[in-house]
Amino acid sequence: MKKFRKVLDGLTTSSPVNPGGSPACGSAAGTPSAAPTPRELEIQETLMSEHFQICKTVRHGFPYQPTALAFDPVQKILAIGTRSGGVRLLGRPGVDCHCQHESGAAVLQLQFLINEGALVTACADDTLHLWNLRQRRPAILHSLKFNRERITFCHLPFQSKWLYVGTERGNTHIVNIESFVLSGYVIMWNKAIELSTKTHPGPVVHLSDSPKDEGKLLIGFESGTIVMWDLRVKRADFRIYYDEAIHSVSWHHEGRQFMCSHSDGSLSMWNLRNTAKPFQVTFPHGKSQRDGRKESCKPILKVEYKTSRNSSEAFVIFSGGLSYDKAGRRPTLTIMHGKAITVLEMDYPIVDFMVLCDTPYLNEVQEPYAVVVLLEKDFVVVDLTQSNFPIFENPYPMDVHESPVTCTAYFADCPPDIIPVLYSIGAKHKKTGYSHKEWPVSGGTWTIGSQTYPEIIVTGHADGSIKFWDATAITLQMLYKLKTSKVFENPKSGDMGRSGELVEEDPYAVQMISWCPQSRIFCVVGISAHVILYRFSKYDTNTTITSLEVRLQCEMEDVISPSDTENTPCYSDPSGLSPQPQPPSPRSNTPDSTRDSIPCLKVKDRMIRMPPGYQAELVVQLLWIDGEPPQQITSLDLNSAYGLLAVGNCNGLAVVDYLQKTILLCMNTLELYGSADPFQRLTRSPRKNRQSTSDFCMRGLSNFYSDSKKRIRTSYQSLTELSDNQVSLDLERSKSPTSDHVNGHCTSPTSQPCPSGRARVPGGPEGPRLARRGPGRPPFRKAQSAACMEVSLPVSSLTEGHSSRRAMLQQLHGVSMYSHDEHHITTYSWSERESRENSFSRSRSSSVSSIDRETKEAVTTLQFMESYGRKSDPLPTPCLWVGTSLGLVLIIPMSIPMDEQERQEDPVTVVPTGTVLMLKGSILRFSFLDFGGALIHSPYEVWRDQQAPGDPDRPRKRKLVNFSPSSSQEASGDCHLAVVCSEKQAKVFLMPTQACLYVHNITESSFLLRADVVSVCNSVCLACFCANGHIMTLSLPSLRPLLDINYLPLTDMRIARTFCFTNGGQALYLCSPTEIQRITYSQEMCDNLQEMLGELFTPIETPEAPNRGFLKGFFGGNAQTFDREELFGEASAGKGSRSLAQHIPGQGGMEGMKAAAGGVVGDLARARIALDERGQRLGELEERTALMMSSAETFSKHAHELMLKCKDKKWYQF
Repeated sequence: MKKFRKVLDGLTTSSPVNPGGSPACGSAAGTPSAAPTPRELEIQETLMSEHFQICKTVRHGFPYQPTALAFDPVQKILAIGTRSGGVRLLGRPGVDCHCQHESGAAVLQLQFLINEGALVTACADDTLHLWNLRQRRPAILHSLKFNRERITFCHLPFQSKWLYVGTERGNTHIVNIESFVLSGYVIMWNKAIELSTKTHPGPVVHLSDSPKDEGKLLIGFESGTIVMWDLRVKRADFRIYYDEAIHSVSWHHEGRQFMCSHSDGSLSMWNLRNTAKPFQVTFPHGKSQRDGRKESCKPILKVEYKTSRNSSEAFVIFSGGLSYDKAGRRPTLTIMHGKAITVLEMDYPIVDFMVLCDTPYLNEVQEPYAVVVLLEKDFVVVDLTQSNFPIFENPYPMDVHESPVTCTAYFADCPPDIIPVLYSIGAKHKKTGYSHKEWPVSGGTWTIGSQTYPEIIVTGHADGSIKFWDATAITLQMLYKLKTSKVFENPKSGDMGRSGELVEEDPYAVQMISWCPQSRIFCVVGISAHVILYRFSKYDTNTTITSLEVRLQCEMEDVISPSDTENTPCYSDPSGLSPQPQPPSPRSNTPDSTRDSIPCLKVKDRMIRMPPGYQAELVVQLLWIDGEPPQQITSLDLNSAYGLLAVGNCNGLAVVDYLQKTILLCMNTLELYGSADPFQRLTRSPRKNRQSTSDFCMRGLSNFYSDSKKRIRTSYQSLTELSDNQVSLDLERSKSPTSDHVNGHCTSPTSQPCPSGRARVPGGPEGPRLARRGPGRPPFRKAQSAACMEVSLPVSSLTEGHSSRRAMLQQLHGVSMYSHDEHHITTYSWSERESRENSFSRSRSSSVSSIDRETKEAVTTLQFMESYGRKSDPLPTPCLWVGTSLGLVLIIPMSIPMDEQERQEDPVTVVPTGTVLMLKGSILRFSFLDFGGALIHSPYEVWRDQQAPGDPDRPRKRKLVNFSPSSSQEASGDCHLAVVCSEKQAKVFLMPTQACLYVHNITESSFLLRADVVSVCNSVCLACFCANGHIMTLSLPSLRPLLDINYLPLTDMRIARTFCFTNGGQALYLCSPTEIQRITYSQEMCDNLQEMLGELFTPIETPEAPNRGFLKGFFGGNAQTFDREELFGEASAGKGSRSLAQHIPGQGGMEGMKAAAGGVVGDLARARIALDERGQRLGELEERTALMMSSAETFSKHAHELMLKCKDKKWYQF
C-alpha cells in the first residue's frame, strides 16, 4: 500500500508530502502543520499540452566542414554542402535555410537546376538526391542509390533534364531528372579509350558538354586521359593522353579550346583543331631553374577560364599551384588577367571556388563579376570588377567561430532601445575597405513577420571576447564586440608562471556570463577564476579599474559518513575554518610550493582610456592558496538594485558590494549552515595513499546519478582547432576499496568533489609535492571550448555498468575529480594522435550511501531576490538563494540601506540564518511566482549613464524597480511561491512557511543539464533539457507535465554546454563548432514559422539564349537540333540496369518533426504535419489548376482569332 501511495503521489504531483522518501522540506526547522493545500491557492493554469510543439527554426553561422559549392546564376541562390550531410542555402539577408540528409553522408557535389527551384546533391554513400526548393522548407523528391559504382562527378547542362554521372570505374551514366531513373545509354570506359590502351584511365573527374555543340561530351579521367565523346554516333571524336593527372577542365565560351589544371602545378591549353599536344603549357608560380626545368609546384586543384566583353584578355582563376620550397605560405587564389597576376592569400585552405557570371549560357561571353571562395572555416566573395579585387562585406554571421565559442546566453523580449544602442557603438569599430557594390548572392524574398520582438544572443569565446548578436525575427547580425583581455596586463615571457601554466594559450576564456539588459550591467566569468563587471556608457572615459582579491579555501578534511537511510547522511560540525582574505604576497614568478595569495592574472593598475560601450569597473579574482591554484567559479549572480555580486565555487561563497568595492562575505559552504547543518560531518585523518589535487570544478554538479542503460564514450577535438584531428581523453583508473570488481570500474561518487590541502605523493602525507603537470592535473593548454567536444551514447547491456553523472560532467567541463572515499586519483591524459573511447560506469547498487556522496559541496546556482530568510519574517527582504551540489538550498537574508547616500557609505549586512531546503540532485534553477501564478522578476536599477555630463548641483539619482508579489489576493499578503529545480526533481515551496506544495520527480534514469522558468503564451512554465535528449516542460505551480519529447539525442558535449531556453518558447545550442541552432517549443511559433522563413524560389524569366547569327549557325554546326530525349529516352536507349541503381521516392512534402513523440502530443504533432502536407498539396493543385485555366483561355483566344481570320475565306483560298 505504501508503494501504491508513492505511485499516486508521483502521478498527481500535487501531494504536500514528499514521495519516494525524499528529504523533508524545511527539515532544518520542521514542517509546518498549517501548510496550505494546492486547492487553497486556486491558481488558474492556462498552459496545456496543445500549446507545445518542437521544431527547428533556423541555423546561424558557418557550415561546419564544408565540402561542395554551387550557385544558381538566375535565382542568385548559393548552396554549400558539408561533410555531415548538411546543405546550407543562402540568398539575400534573411534567406537562410538548412537541409539535412538523413544518412549523414558527406555531400560530394551540388548541381542546381538553374531557374527551376530544384537542387541535385551527390553524397558519399553514392546516392543522388533531388531537392524541391519551391517551398520554404525544402524536401527530397527523389533519390537514386548506386549499388555497384562510386559516384565521382556530376554535370547537368543548362535547360536539360538529363544528368551525366561519372563513376570511379570510369563509366558515365545518364539519369533522367524528372523520373530519377537511369537511362539505358551508358558510356563505358573501355569504349571511351582506345582498345590498344593497356591501363585503366582512372575515375571520371570532369564532365562537360561543348559550348559549340551540345551533342559532344568532354570526359576527363584522373590519369590525364581526355575524350571528346559524340553522343549521337556513340564514338570518340578525339582522345588526349597527357602525362600529368588532371584535376579540372574549363572551356572557352566559343568551344574551340579548353584549359586543364594538373597535379604538377601546370595549366595546359588545348585547341580542338590540333589535339596531338597542347598549344600552351604554363607554370604560373614555377620559376625556371638553372638546368632549364621548372621547379616543382603543388597541384592546381581547380581552374576557371572566363571571357569578358570589355577586355580582349580572359580571366584565368585557379587555386593552388604554389612552389613547394615556399614553406609556411597561406593557401592562395590566383587571378590572371592578361599579363597581370594577382595572388590572394587566404586564412584557411580553399575547399572550392566558383566564378559568378552574368549569363547561364556557356556559349556566350561570360562577363565574370565575382568569385565565391569557400574556405574550411570562412566564406569570401571577391569583386572582379575592380582592379584591386576587394572583398564584399559578408551579411551572414559567418564569424561566430572566429574564436571557439565557450558559452552562450539567449535573451528574448529585451528592452527595445538596447539593440540600436549596441549597434551604434559597434558600428564605429567595423572594418573598412570592402567593395561598394551590392552583395551578389541576392536571391529569394524575406519579410519581417508580424510577431517579432527584440532578441539578443550573447556568445563568449576562448580568447576572452564577448559578442552581442541581434537575433530578432530569426536573423542574426553582429551588434557589438567586447574584449575582456584588455583589462589585464599582457603576460611577459618570463612572467608566464601564474597564468601561463594554468591555461597557457587561453587564460581569458569566458566560462559564464550574466547580463541585466535593463540596467545594462554585464558580468563575465573567466577560466582563470576571475569576474569582470562592466557598465555601459555612451561616452569614453579615463579611469582606473578596481581589483578585489578573494581567498576562498577549504582546509578541513571531512567525509560524509554512511547512513542507514538513502537521503539522511550524517555530518559533524566543522572546525578550523577561516577563509578570510589575506594580504597578497608580492607578485613574483615563484615556484608552485611558495605561491600564496596571488591571482592568476594581473589587472592593469594604471589609468586606462575606455571607448564608448561596456567599460570595466571592477575585477574580482580568486587567489592561489598554499601553492594551489584557485578553483574555477561555478555560479554567478548580480543584482543592480542591490549593488551586489555573488560568486561561488566548490570551496565556498563570496558576496561583493560593487558599489562600495568591498567584500561582504567570504565563507566556506559548511559555514553557511551554522547550527542548521542537516548532515553530521565526521573528520578523518588522511590515508597515506591519498593525493590531493587542484581539480577544476564547474557548474551543474550532481549528488548522485541513478542507473542508466547507456554508456558514455567521449572523444575530444583540439580545443581551439576545428579540424578533424581528434584529441583523445584517456581515463586512468586505480582500484580503491569502493571499486566495482564486477565491472572493473570505480564506483565514484557523482557530485562535484572539491579537494583541498596540499598535494602529496602516495608515499605519505609528508612526501614531495607533485609537479604542476603531475597526475590529476590536466594540462589545460587551451580553454575548454563548447565547440570542440563530441560524445556518442551507444546503448549497452546491463552487465556493462551504467553511466555516471559525475563522469558526464567530467567530459562536459573538462575537469578531473578526486574522491575522498575512494582514495584514488582520476586523471586525464591528452593525446594528439590517438582517439580512444573511454567508458564511465558506476555501481549498479541503487542505494546512495557514503560511496555516492562527495566530501565537499559546490555552489551550483545563486539568485538574488526579495524573499523571506526566516519563517518568522513578516515582510520580504533582500535575500540570496544558494543552491549546492548536494541538493541543499540555503537562504541568506541581507540588510541593505535604501537611501542612496547611505547605500554608498553604510555597510550591507549579510547574515546566514541556516535556513535549509532539500532536493534530490544538484540544484540548477530558482524562480519565484506570486499567488496569481505570475513570474516575479528580480529588482533592478534603471540604467543611467554615469559618464554623461550633468549638472553638479543636481546629480542623477538611482531609480530602482522592485517587483512585489501580486496584491490581487489579499488573504495571501506578501507570500509567494519559490520554484526550485534540481537535476532530478522540481519542488514548489510556499514562502515564508517553507511548506512544499508540489513535487515532481522529473527523471530517475538520467539527469537534467538545463532548467529555466520561461514565459510562453502569456503564462510561465518550467522548461528542462535532459541528458538523455528529452526536452520537457512542466506547468507552474502544479508541475504538471506538458511536453516530453526525445528530440535532441545528446551526441555532442557542446550541446550540453551551450543549450539554453528563453522566453517566447525559444531555445538554442551550438550544434557544431561553427553553427548555432535555434529551435522553438511553442506551438504558436511553429504555426507562424512558415511566414517567418524566407522564400528560396522567386519566379524569374529565364534570360534569352544568345543570337548565334547566320555565319555562326552555318559554320558552327547544327548544334541546335540535338534532342537528348530522343537519344537517351527509353524508346531509343532502353531502360537502365535495375541492379546498378535503386530509385527511392522522397517525402515530397514539408520536413516533419523527426522526434519520436508519444501520447496525445505526438498524435497532435503528426496530425498537424499531415494537415500541413495536405495543405501544401492542395496549394500545388491550385497552382496547376490555375495554370491549366490560363492555358485553356489562351488556346480559346487563339482559336477564336483563327476562326475570325478564316471566316470569310473560300475553300480554295486556303
